[in-house]
Amino acid sequence: MEATEIRRTVELEDHHWWYRERRAILARELRRLRRYGPPGRALDIGAAGGGNTRVLVRHGWDALVADYSELAVELARERGLKAIHADARELPLPDDAFDLVCAFDVLEHIEEDGRAAAEIVRVLRPGGTALITVPCDMALWSAHDVASGHVRRYTRPTLRALLAGQGLVLDRMWSWNVLLRPVVARHRKSSSGSDVMELPYLVNLGLRGVITAERYLPVRSLPGVSLIVRAHRPAHG
Repeated sequence: MEATEIRRTVELEDHHWWYRERRAILARELRRLRRYGPPGRALDIGAAGGGNTRVLVRHGWDALVADYSELAVELARERGLKAIHADARELPLPDDAFDLVCAFDVLEHIEEDGRAAAEIVRVLRPGGTALITVPCDMALWSAHDVASGHVRRYTRPTLRALLAGQGLVLDRMWSWNVLLRPVVARHRKSSSGSDVMELPYLVNLGLRGVITAERYLPVRSLPGVSLIVRAHRPAHG
């Protein structure tokens, strides 16, 4: 992610509808994990300024940011987070070190996404959980993807094959940003850059209402704009 995108993310993520709802999804997953034991060590790969990492910390996790951008690491540390400069394809971290690894909108930036997926598995302890999000469907490819530094968008089969091929067991995969997909598809046909921008208050509030409604509707199996995966590293083998 370019420095301008990182700065824009940090400026917007506290109130922008998309980032707020993604943090809400993470918080729900953390509450689910709490049923199986207390929080442990978490790694947030490609965390930019650490907006999601702060959710991990609030839920009791001992969280570490790992980002390729030195600016992102600096911004995370300014927020009081532990952070290291790291390449997702070769993490400077020991095997079996984390109970949870998050990679939110990371893999699509990496040509060798298999290497990054293998590193997620390597640093996860046996039985540990991975939470991964990616943009989906090359039919939605646009100037937004180019501006964001994306290499690809995924389908359910390609994402499943990538993660399973590196040894992760997929517990659940679902679509996100389903209700707004028609709007996104139409907008991106004429877009000239990133969608990450400041929005008028009422527009942001309206979009937030729509994306929040997805929590209560049976739409997660339908095509969306993003895919979310919860997976784990097998405890044995």
